Amino acid sequence: MQLSLLCAGLLATANLVFAAPTPSVTIDVNSTELVTTTKSHWAPQFSPEFPGLKVTNPNPKYNSGPINTGTTLSKKTLDLSKYPKAWEVPSPNSAEVKAVINKINWDLVPKSPKRKAKNGDLDETGYDEDKDPDCWWTATLCTKPKVDYIPSDFYTCPTKGDWGLTYDDGPFVYSDDDDKTTQYENKWSEPELYNFLAKEDLKASLFYVGSNVIQYPEAAKRALNNGHTLCSHTWSHTTMTTLTNEQVVAELYWSLKAIKDAAGVTTRCWRPPQGDVDDRVRAIAWQMGLHTVIWDEDTDDWAMPAPGGSNLPPEKVDAKFAKWIKNQQQGKYKTGIMVLEHELNHATIQMTEKWLPKVKQTFNVVSAMQCNGVTQPYWEKSFEYPAIH
Repeated sequence: MQLSLLCAGLLATANLVFAAPTPSVTIDVNSTELVTTTKSHWAPQFSPEFPGLKVTNPNPKYNSGPINTGTTLSKKTLDLSKYPKAWEVPSPNSAEVKAVINKINWDLVPKSPKRKAKNGDLDETGYDEDKDPDCWWTATLCTKPKVDYIPSDFYTCPTKGDWGLTYDDGPFVYSDDDDKTTQYENKWSEPELYNFLAKEDLKASLFYVGSNVIQYPEAAKRALNNGHTLCSHTWSHTTMTTLTNEQVVAELYWSLKAIKDAAGVTTRCWRPPQGDVDDRVRAIAWQMGLHTVIWDEDTDDWAMPAPGGSNLPPEKVDAKFAKWIKNQQQGKYKTGIMVLEHELNHATIQMTEKWLPKVKQTFNVVSAMQCNGVTQPYWEKSFEYPAIH
């Protein structure tokens, strides 16, 4: 695999302007249509609509204070009868999903093949990594699409000294399970992480799994009101290149609806589970209003021994944090970095609580979307984050 070092600059005012080397285009974030310039060749985008959804927070705005750090949150779920079964790839046959499928220009979706998994891992057999015709991140870490009508992924922070803070797999859901392990996890479910970040005066980009959002919408509300950026991490956390086009739409649609239902915002950012994305999936996501976000540094915190984890010794994760801090102190980075962490379990939360205060002493810790100049990551015209540079 070869990681290409791309400069993913983005300037943001009331509109988002994507910068060179690709031709520029202006997207009016207050509209559901693409506003093009004479130099533009980005594929048109649209904001998904959610028929019959009664949003409790119709005009959300950035909360400049005070921040809520209460230790409890309501355990009330969304209306689960209006959503697919959690943690399963949703059917693309619902009327809502079909309406989105019909809005996509399928001529602008590359004919990349549907991938296969082998023994739980994506099967890269036969894929030409040198040519990398599909910009398949799993095989080559490619972040610049081979088609010229989709922008490059966000994967780093362009400004030297920035630490782009991201967490996947949230919200970390409270469980009423009788299982003792799960009960132990309850102590570390939200709002534990969000209250810690508030204490440290830090903002993050949070990549939410729709199946978690419907179970714990109050956590999503807390995160938004505390100044974090909410992005999609699909509905069921499935490797996206293994799905059909229609299933990709369904995964993205239901995650978007869950976030909108819970917090009142329609997000324009998403991260593929395991980073598994190619130009076919990117093109579908982009037309649905979503910019792909990857990372360039990975804590591997998910793999530590804990529920949902594996057997990676925590010392290995400690060593990564220590190395990043040392590299920054020695001036080895020419840009900032975007770091992948997880809300997944007590081990990941404890690891970030251990290291972020130390990271702050060396890096400028900021939300990953904001470090890329994105101040309006939602379709809602009323919501704008403060610029950080």
